[in-house]
Amino acid sequence: MQKTTDMLDSKGVDYTFHNYKNQGITENIIRNWFKKESWEKFINKQGLTWKKLTHDKQATLKDENSAIKLMIENPSMIRRPIIENGSQLIVGMDEEKIQELIEA
Repeated sequence: MQKTTDMLDSKGVDYTFHNYKNQGITENIIRNWFKKESWEKFINKQGLTWKKLTHDKQATLKDENSAIKLMIENPSMIRRPIIENGSQLIVGMDEEKIQELIEA
């Protein structure tokens, strides 16, 4: 996240940071994300939160609805950053896409 905020700050981009670990996340926000990108893209299976889930809990992840439930229960498992700008959505650290968004 620090690299992303540094990129945005260095270019003078005005943004709002939403810390869904502290502030939570709503089903509506997640469903809107899923309209733009596949639900699988939002789950960070490399992170500690995913790895700490029991195998039974991991096995419940099968579709959009189960992903929403897990993401709300465990917001730390959501891949970061998620950058929204109107209809554009960037999921994960993709410097090239973020730079293109900044320059647009």
